[in-house]
Amino acid sequence: MFIIVDERELVTNGYACRFHQEGVASAGFGGEQFIDWVDSAIEGDLRAVEAFLIGECAEREELPKLIRRRSQAPVIALNESVSLEQTLGLFSSGVDDVVRKPVHIKELLARVHAIRRRTEARQDIAMAGPIQVFFDGRDPRVKGEPLPLPRRERRMLEYFVSNKGRRLTKSQIFNAVYGLFDDAIEEKVVESHLSKLRKKLRNRLGYEAIESQRFLGYMLSPSLGESAAGNIGRDHQ
Repeated sequence: MFIIVDERELVTNGYACRFHQEGVASAGFGGEQFIDWVDSAIEGDLRAVEAFLIGECAEREELPKLIRRRSQAPVIALNESVSLEQTLGLFSSGVDDVVRKPVHIKELLARVHAIRRRTEARQDIAMAGPIQVFFDGRDPRVKGEPLPLPRRERRMLEYFVSNKGRRLTKSQIFNAVYGLFDDAIEEKVVESHLSKLRKKLRNRLGYEAIESQRFLGYMLSPSLGESAAGNIGRDHQ
C-alpha cells in the first residue's frame, strides 16, 4: 500500500485512482490527519505500507522524522516548484527522494523499487522462519540446506521474505521480478513461477509457506516461524 499525504483531497483522490489502475492499493490523508494515523496505527498496518508520498501540507518537513519512528518504508516528497533551497530542505528532513510533479505513477513505483533494491543490497541476508535468502545471487537456504531455484523464483522468494507480513498482489510481484516496463511478458507468468516455488517450499517444509487469498493476493504464512519452531521441537523429541 502507498500512503499519500496532501491537504488537497482532489490530489489524494487522483493518485489513489491512478494507483488503483496499476493494481496497487493506496490511502490518502491530510497532514494533521496523517500525524494522528501514523502515531496510532497498528504494526500490521504499518508493515503493509510500501512507501509514503508527501505532497503539499504545512507539516511536510516534520513528517519524515515522524514516519521513521514507526516505519522504514521509503519516503518520497512530491515537489511542485523548482527550488534548490526547498529540495535541499526536504532531503535534510529525511526523505529518500524528491520528485518534481507531474510524475507518472509508474515512475514513482520504479523509484520505490530502486530505493528498496539499494536497501536490500546493504543486507547480507534476510530470514523468515526457516527460510534464509541472500541478495548476491546465491540460492536460498531452507531448514539449513540450499534450495536451488531458477533466477525468477529466487527473486520472487527474496521479495516475499523482504516483505514478510505484507500481502502482495500479482502486479506487485510481477513488477518486482520483471520490472515495470517489461511489456514483452504477461502477468500470468507470475502464477506459473509462483506455483512452482510454492510446491518446492511445500516439499521442503512439509506445509504451505506462501498463502493465497482470492482477490487479495499472496503472503508468507504468518505462522511460518511457529511451524518451523514446532518442527524443530518434534525433531528433537
